[in-house]
This record gives sequence, C-alpha cells and structure tokens, in this order.
Amino acid sequence: MSAGPTDDMGRYFYSEVHIKSPWDQVLAAFWQRYPNPYSTHVLTEDVLYREVTPSNHLLSRKLLTKTNRLPGWAERIFPAHMARAVYVLEDSIVDLEANTLITKTWNLNHDTLMTVVERCMFEQDCSRPTWTKLSREAWISSSLYGLARPIQEFGLARFKSNQAKAMRGLEYALSRIQTEAPPHLHDDQGASSEKHKPLPTQAPPTSTQKPNQFV
Repeated sequence: MSAGPTDDMGRYFYSEVHIKSPWDQVLAAFWQRYPNPYSTHVLTEDVLYREVTPSNHLLSRKLLTKTNRLPGWAERIFPAHMARAVYVLEDSIVDLEANTLITKTWNLNHDTLMTVVERCMFEQDCSRPTWTKLSREAWISSSLYGLARPIQEFGLARFKSNQAKAMRGLEYALSRIQTEAPPHLHDDQGASSEKHKPLPTQAPPTSTQKPNQFV
C-alpha cells in the first residue's frame, strides 16, 4: 500500500487485499453489503440505471448519500448551514466471462472543498482461483486556495478509515451468504455500510438515462 503527495495534483492512495473467498461470492456480497454495522456514515443507496449489454456486461449506476462531518478546524471556518450530506455516484461494470468487477465512485457536491475519486478492481486471484484480489486506487484533491494541503491530508486520512470500514462491511456480507465460517482477509482490511433511509429533500434528481461513460 502506498499513499503520498503528488505535487499540486492532490494525494494518491493504493492498496491490494486478497480475500479468501471465490469471486462469485465476493460479487454477491458486494451487492448485499448495505446495510451493515460498520459504516453508519452511509445513509442511502439508490439504483439510478442498470443494463445488461449484448456482450453480457452488467452496467450499474448508484447514488449513495453519506454524512460529511468536517474536522474541528474546518467547522470554525465554514458556515454552520453548510450541507453535511455528500452525494456520491458509483458506476460499476461486471464481466462474468473475465470474472471482474470494476467500480468508480466520486462525490457530486462539495467538490470545490474536496474531490475524492476511487477505482476498485475485484478479480479472480490468478495464483489462487478460490481467492479474490481487490485493487483499490483513490485520488484526493482540493481547489480551495490556501487550505488545499490540510484538506487533502484530512481527506486521505478519512479515506483510509472509510476503506477499512468498507472491507469489514464486505466481510460481514460474505459471512451472511456463506454457510461456513466468516472469510479471513489478508493484507489491509476495512469495510463500509449504509442504512436505507429516505433521501433528503435536497438530493439531486435521479435519472433512468444511460450515463455517457462507465468507469
């Protein structure tokens, strides 16, 4: 795993996790990972678009709503009425022939304060076919003049914490769909969960139109 500065381009994060479960079970757990007890900061999950292509790829777009607690120093700078909800789009492509799931997520609001783009690849482990390899990348940036660096450092630290929760949430979902003992995760571990609640009134409108691009 590595993370560090990239000059003025923000912060970069990379990790690999090897999950001791076959890819098809991990895929099933991915769709069933919400709600779970590890990521209460995830409030809603809504499917905006879904299609099976002629090449048998499953394309999906989801809207997630998450809480957005600012650090103490930022609470003193930004207005008290500033929205604390973050709206996140999640695009995904499932390739059943290649045994891959690729996801890309990014925040829709608060993008001037901070933008977080994450890309994940779930694939069958070549050396251990009954295991799944998860590669995760993230780019954290801010365009807020004078505060970009501390905001990026805060965003990187929060991302590390949230991706750890996300992995624990995935493990929780795996344990529910398996009849054997819960799977063991190796290397870096983490998890995410969300509770299904009504979307706030200020939530962006949903759409059934096909997005221009997927991951």
